[in-house]
Amino acid sequence: MAGRRVALKAIDWVAFAERVPPNQRGMFNALKTRSDGISAKLASLPEKPVAIDWNFYRSAVAKAGMVDEFEKKFKALQIPEPTDTQTSNINAQEAEANKSAQAYIEGSKARIAEYEEKLAKFKNMIPFDQMTIEDLNSVFPETKLDKVKHPYWPHKPIAEL
Repeated sequence: MAGRRVALKAIDWVAFAERVPPNQRGMFNALKTRSDGISAKLASLPEKPVAIDWNFYRSAVAKAGMVDEFEKKFKALQIPEPTDTQTSNINAQEAEANKSAQAYIEGSKARIAEYEEKLAKFKNMIPFDQMTIEDLNSVFPETKLDKVKHPYWPHKPIAEL
């Protein structure tokens, strides 16, 4: 039965709940309640449907041949099982998301290394209250004033102020 195969795929609700933002907790709880209700209903159904007692209907229905016709049509009835058309798309999206996540992780590791270098620079420098202007300019070259190019105070172009 197709329903049984679908029911075998378990959802890790704890991991799912960790990713739900607080403002969507109500919707998550409603989804979980509905999913649990559907799972319980599916679990209560028998593996195979109950067989139809055609003899009972032959004795109860007055029109002769009607039950035989229904039985013949019922046995000829074939309900097609739905085909899975979306799993390949979902797997492709997952692979793409994993690729972008890996790129983000690599970029983050590079940024972390850069920030650790800056942090080491700040930890190893002279405290600000003990620095001279020359020390400040050597540690932070962007603070150096160009008195030759801009001889008058503020020694910077007005656009940079």
